[in-house]
Amino acid sequence: MREKTAFKALVIGGSVGGLAAAHELRSIGAEVAVYERSAGRTQPRGAGIVMQPEVEALLTRLGVTARSVSVELYERQQLHIHGKATRYVAPQLMTAWDTLYRALREPLTNVCYRLDSSLKSVQVEGHDVTATFANGYTAHGNFLVGADGIGSATRTLLDPSTETTYAGYVAWRGLEPESDLPDDLLELLSGRFTFFGASGMQLLCYLVPGPNGECEEGSRRVNWVWYVNTAQKNLPRLLTGSSGKRFANFLPPGELTPEITAELFALAADSLPPQFAALVRLSHVFMQPVFDLSPYRMVADHAVLLGDAAGTVRPHTAAGTSKAFGDAAGLAYAMNGWAPPEVLPARSLEDWEAQRLAHLVTLSRMGMQLASSSSLGTTIGRQFLSST
Repeated sequence: MREKTAFKALVIGGSVGGLAAAHELRSIGAEVAVYERSAGRTQPRGAGIVMQPEVEALLTRLGVTARSVSVELYERQQLHIHGKATRYVAPQLMTAWDTLYRALREPLTNVCYRLDSSLKSVQVEGHDVTATFANGYTAHGNFLVGADGIGSATRTLLDPSTETTYAGYVAWRGLEPESDLPDDLLELLSGRFTFFGASGMQLLCYLVPGPNGECEEGSRRVNWVWYVNTAQKNLPRLLTGSSGKRFANFLPPGELTPEITAELFALAADSLPPQFAALVRLSHVFMQPVFDLSPYRMVADHAVLLGDAAGTVRPHTAAGTSKAFGDAAGLAYAMNGWAPPEVLPARSLEDWEAQRLAHLVTLSRMGMQLASSSSLGTTIGRQFLSST
């Protein structure tokens, strides 16, 4: 590694990918400021996260062990439609978005982290980058990192023509305290990755740490995600909350309308094993449509994109978070040693972009294949939740 020198990085996006970028850039001597568009606490766009090597590596450098922020699973089990389970040994560590967020955020308490910062414009003059936000605030630095997710404002500013594509299915989700579930259901799910699949749907379930990172029995949460095929024409209805607000790509807990709730519970009763149908009924359900964003360039003039801002992978790969962490680690390696007014390390950034885009393409194809194998987002899979 080259000798550490300083530059100022403006990180757009304060979720776990942006926080990973902040840590990695600080490790090479950069001054970092993070800007998050959420007005309050950043909203998790998912609940459970599979612990992957890229995530564990950064946590270890921060003095946090993977086990201290995870629930350990010992088996995988497939539930069949009448409730019988087929099991096999498969150890795995599971964490949660808010647990990981806390582990990354707490060491950055002395770093500039501004909420309510929706990026509106970026201007580059020489080695100076100016970011202007919707609230009128202006930030100055030498390099900008777009880690602002699938709805990336950074990406839109770099190339307004990029668009997401609906994948043909949605992810219904729940995240419930284990203490709220019946003992027999909790006994079935505890210590296991549980799944069920049928034409046009798939449900996965496992335990994750509690809301404050608790990993001890009795204080954890049960995380589940239910992928369901539904036509794009149904999305406006499904994304209209009980408050009357139309959401773009995430229906928060508490916004499920009585009409959609009744349809979803009926679908669960008709299509899921009885244990999973009961779990859905006991949950505060939220929802995300699954979108694709084709792999995109990652390097621009004094700016880069990483994580979902550069391109998405389907959730079946369990690699969305780890991909963002890998992007951030590679970026820091490419940028190490640079300081204005030196010329940017263009060759290193090009190599980083080529390596990470190749990785992204591989993961993207893998995710689509996994979805297709479960007839998710395909023309042959059954369709549900029609508005007609």
